[in-house]
Amino acid sequence: MREMITRKMVTDVAAMIAGQIACYYAFKYVLASMDPNRQKRLDAKKTSDEKLSKLGKRSITEGMNEYEEQIATELILPSQIEVDFDSIGGLEPIISSLQESVIAPLCYPELFNGGGNGLLGAPKGVLLYGPPGTGKTMLAKALAKESGATFINMHVSTMTNKWFGESNKLVAALFSLARKLQPAIVFIDEIDSFMRERSGGDHEVTGMMKAEFMTLWDGLTSSTDRIMVLGATNRPNDIDAAILRRMPKRYAVHLPDAAQREKILKIMLKDSQLDPKKFKLADIVRRSNGLSGSDLKELCRNAAMIPVREYLRSKEGIESLKQARSQNLSGGATPGTEAGAEGGAANASASTSASAVLGGRKSLMTRPLRTEDFFRTDAEVHIPMGSYNSQTKKVQVDSEPLD
Repeated sequence: MREMITRKMVTDVAAMIAGQIACYYAFKYVLASMDPNRQKRLDAKKTSDEKLSKLGKRSITEGMNEYEEQIATELILPSQIEVDFDSIGGLEPIISSLQESVIAPLCYPELFNGGGNGLLGAPKGVLLYGPPGTGKTMLAKALAKESGATFINMHVSTMTNKWFGESNKLVAALFSLARKLQPAIVFIDEIDSFMRERSGGDHEVTGMMKAEFMTLWDGLTSSTDRIMVLGATNRPNDIDAAILRRMPKRYAVHLPDAAQREKILKIMLKDSQLDPKKFKLADIVRRSNGLSGSDLKELCRNAAMIPVREYLRSKEGIESLKQARSQNLSGGATPGTEAGAEGGAANASASTSASAVLGGRKSLMTRPLRTEDFFRTDAEVHIPMGSYNSQTKKVQVDSEPLD
């Protein structure tokens, strides 16, 4: 009798424990299915796993938390970038200095151990500043391509969260992930918008984020980390003094001079057809004084479109466009096809239309570029670049060096 009672008690306890476990997992499943950020976390985990696998760092995925997975989505793969140092014209002194005094000590610290007291080590921060369009972000892309360090393109929106305290956890995850992937470069474009000078009017969360960022960047436990923060801005005077102190290497990227403009134009026009008699590079260099690298690219793009417009406005071009339009309309009206077939038909129609415009050729038979093409507006209004002062009615670009 006693054995039966004992057996029943054991059975009841086991059933109760099994029921509690089942209720726990059921409740956990219901909460997970109701979580609005569940799909976002799953996507972040998938993206981070793919990027780390391509970087050869798949082994660290097992010990990552959800915040590090979210930060890992900002990793930049060198294969995704087409810009290298050879495609940047006019910034050779800055590129050489970055390679010698920043990238080499960061990626190869064993070669710089003889200075004593860390004098030959890589700086904790580098700031690129100058007028808009001078190539600061382009330099960062080239660094991501050729530095050999893990490159994290950090967006401020990734580190902000509506829940109190979550932003600090994301900042901590940024540096913990960079520590696992070191040597690492954390790039923040327009850093003045995030690291603006602190004041009494700042929101409490913003102040906590800045304090957390600076502590992890250059605090008590970061002396041996090979992590560099790279910032770019055209408003260096708005950056907090404590942030500037952590960026001892500062490079002023000014508007290009005549020699630099010539190098930039040669790189941009190396694959273009140029008229040997009516194209004078020296005239374009002289007349483009005051333009940034981005302005020169737009100048070349507009010039390249002039012969294309002339062809499309010619009798042959108009007939080709009409023929391509009619073929495109007839190709898109095929009934009774499924989604995949419709996509294939659309691609085939677009290919046929392009072939009709080109007349069976691989490219448009346009005339070579002339010097006059670079200064024809074609009824377009060009807005002056730079910071516009409405009181003085002049375009002003701050060219003063940073203290």
